[in-house]
Amino acid sequence: MTIIGALHTGYTVRDMAASLAFYCGLLGFRLISERPEITAQFFRDIVGMPDAVVHAVLLEIPGTSHTLELFEYKVPKGVPQTLTPTCNPGSAHLCYQVDDLNAMYEQLKAAGCEFTSAPHFIDSGPSAGAWSLYMKDPNGAPIELQQKPG
Repeated sequence: MTIIGALHTGYTVRDMAASLAFYCGLLGFRLISERPEITAQFFRDIVGMPDAVVHAVLLEIPGTSHTLELFEYKVPKGVPQTLTPTCNPGSAHLCYQVDDLNAMYEQLKAAGCEFTSAPHFIDSGPSAGAWSLYMKDPNGAPIELQQKPG
């Protein structure tokens, strides 16, 4: 018995429309499927909430076979978590590779996105020569954007 792959990464979001505007409109993800109201018993059993009603979308991450799943819980309504600073136990981030980090940073900054840092050159370690930054998605989830070396 062993892990044989990764299917998707999932985030719970406050507002699906704002999240889709960010991930699809700004980052270029593509909508694969949308289920406006999941109420199936198997789903409620899996998430451990007997009355759950969830709006779910599955997004294609450009350049990869990995997908991003977003859930907006209609019932029960959740409480926003403190996801940053990233030193908080349980905090997580997903790193997306970009072709021109400085240009993307300017585009996202003009759109009003929230950043932890501007682009920084990585001068040591396994990613030496790359450029990287941290930012937040509309739900406060940390995201890393990184441009490969060269």
